[in-house]
Amino acid sequence: MSKICNLFSGSSGNCVYIENNDTAVLVDAGVSAKRITQALLQRDIDVSKIKAIFVTHEHIDHASGVRVFSTKNKIPVFATAGTFKGMEEKGFLSEKVDANVLEEETDIKNIGVKHFATSHDTYESCGYTFDLGNQKIAVCTDLGVITDEVDNAISGSSAVVLESNHDIKMLQNNSKYSFMLKRRILSEKGHLSNTACASQAVKLIESGTKRIVLAHLSQENNLPFLASETTESLLKMGGMKNGEDYLLSVAAPEDNDIIIL
Repeated sequence: MSKICNLFSGSSGNCVYIENNDTAVLVDAGVSAKRITQALLQRDIDVSKIKAIFVTHEHIDHASGVRVFSTKNKIPVFATAGTFKGMEEKGFLSEKVDANVLEEETDIKNIGVKHFATSHDTYESCGYTFDLGNQKIAVCTDLGVITDEVDNAISGSSAVVLESNHDIKMLQNNSKYSFMLKRRILSEKGHLSNTACASQAVKLIESGTKRIVLAHLSQENNLPFLASETTESLLKMGGMKNGEDYLLSVAAPEDNDIIIL
């Protein structure tokens, strides 16, 4: 049985749990080790199932809990060389962390893992796909633009955790953010808007994706109903109906349910 759960999602912290039979991995650990452990216990998940942590990039909301959680539970950590450099600079690594630079493909028991480059303001950020045998899961957040590499990597996935960070009008007209921060978010090194997410969702459903989880929503510049409505409306224009052709959900900052695939 395969499972996926956004334990935490958004600028306050990110952590995705993926399980295939008796093996599980985490994507990112952007909150404290204590909070991750509590979130797992609340869902009756045995921490010993987790065999690896895959880090997308070094920002605090993705990597701040890696050092303590990985060393306490003796879990190896995988990331690009650039991400490890950034994590070391921010104090998110120590000599006790079992740090492994990503190769082209990594096998964690019955889960095959590949990574793909993403466009974000970091040293070397990436997203991941997880081959569970009869299903493929993709985690694709924190990117300003969907490149051909990203599109090719996540195409055909059974389920995708996809960034739907901000509503462009809310960010431009109502946000208290500075001009420089707005420009960063809207840039190709920033975050994916609801509109850009919706366009990619159409491609995904056409490629065979059945489940999309909208993630990393801004609490300042987005609303869950806006994110889901933007994606669902564009899919509806293409003749695709939520609940029949696909299942769409929105990840809350925390307390999300486990999705059984």
